[in-house]
Amino acid sequence: MRVTIASRRSDLARIQAYQVGKALHSAHPQLEIKHSFHESLGDKNQKDPLWQMPEKGVFTHDFRAGLFRGDFDLVVHSWKDLAIEDDPETEIAATLARADARDLLLLREDRWHQIVTTGIVSILTSSPRRAYNLDSFLRDALPAAVRELNFLNVRGNVPTRIRKLFQADVDGLVVAKAAIDRLLEAEQADFAITKAELRKALSRCRWMVLPLLANPSAPAQGALAIEISRNRDDLRNLLAPINSAETFAVVASERAILAGYGGGCHQKIGVSVLRRPFGEITFLRGLTDDGVVLDSCSLKPTSSRPEKVLKQELWPQDSSAARVFTSEGISAEPPPDGTALWIAKADALPASWKLECNQIVWASGLQTWRRLAQRGVWVNGCAESLGEHESPRIETLAGSEIKWLKLTHTEGYQGEMPILATYRLVPRDGVPDFKGRKHFFWKSGSSFEYALSQNPWLTEMKHYCGPGNTQRVLQKHGIEPFVFLDHSRWLEEMSDESDRLNLKETSD
Repeated sequence: MRVTIASRRSDLARIQAYQVGKALHSAHPQLEIKHSFHESLGDKNQKDPLWQMPEKGVFTHDFRAGLFRGDFDLVVHSWKDLAIEDDPETEIAATLARADARDLLLLREDRWHQIVTTGIVSILTSSPRRAYNLDSFLRDALPAAVRELNFLNVRGNVPTRIRKLFQADVDGLVVAKAAIDRLLEAEQADFAITKAELRKALSRCRWMVLPLLANPSAPAQGALAIEISRNRDDLRNLLAPINSAETFAVVASERAILAGYGGGCHQKIGVSVLRRPFGEITFLRGLTDDGVVLDSCSLKPTSSRPEKVLKQELWPQDSSAARVFTSEGISAEPPPDGTALWIAKADALPASWKLECNQIVWASGLQTWRRLAQRGVWVNGCAESLGEHESPRIETLAGSEIKWLKLTHTEGYQGEMPILATYRLVPRDGVPDFKGRKHFFWKSGSSFEYALSQNPWLTEMKHYCGPGNTQRVLQKHGIEPFVFLDHSRWLEEMSDESDRLNLKETSD
């Protein structure tokens, strides 16, 4: 049996088509795979900004007629390019496992001094979503006093955009990280020149993987859509073994959320859904056409949670009360060149260390990222406050295997990577008041173990924490904690509403 796979002509589109062909052949070795490459309306019109072009299927609609005529059997799309509305005559029958959904910022190294001096940054992007969400984030995330951010339109495929970055009088470019990863990982000899050009460009840039918490992706970014005619039951069965059910489900969820705000890639809305063992996380950020500001991060837990309780049973009610320790720096030598640093808190990076511009620095979350940036440190990305087991997925960008080193305290948790102690924890004066408390949220495993050493009865209480090592420390003591994304959400969701109303009425 022969299957003809169609896609656009760009390097990236062909690579994606080859990936689907390889997966199909692996599942069905008897198949003969043929490829057919074509231009779309979006490829032919390289002048108009994408947001000024027809919104529905500018890169995908032209292939429908070929499916109906039988010129090819299936079409491989970047799923984010598809219109939100389903087509009545075709369907998305399958998708491969999703690539990295995050965006990537490339900033020219030769422009960095000028940025620091002037505080002005110009960035190429064709996405209203990126421009809106990154305007506020980059002012805090870049280690420079940014006073003006200018986002400029750019068209063309990824290699073309990379070339424009160096040909124009601009500082940076935002692209989908999945596109860069796929181009660099392409196995076919056809793409050797493109890969070499891209690797050279990366060597001339500082790069930053933009966090979903601040810059959620376009719905379905990083996922491939395999489209067939609805009357091709034979193809539906053929594609079933290569379909990633999880990717299909989260993409459907993202597209449904966008549809609820009117749909369309021209909107300034990003939405990303992640599935983790403890639950499903939804990042939503942007601005609707009606001027409604969206900024939320929610968790749908895998397991049920306890009922709401009286607020006075919760500890801590103020996150500052959970600070059981102060930090005291200790002498520590910088690691050898080429070692990537994973930093849980900004103070873990000694002030005396001088980092080179090519030093890879990964932060635990946005708060640590911002504090490091204020100290002049270029941060390459963060773990979104989801824990150190959240893979950075940057080996392809770096061009080699990465040797990680976590900077932590003398009793730091030994997890997936080696650790280097740069400070010690010193207990604060006084003992936390746990009287009447039955539900505890822990921001660190060390705080829990210290409290437990003085209050053995804590094992009988209910415990909560964020995802990551604190969860593991609690499990080590035989406690299965309930996971919340952070303390403020826990406090809001666990406090009984009637109790809060009663407290308000009393204060009034």
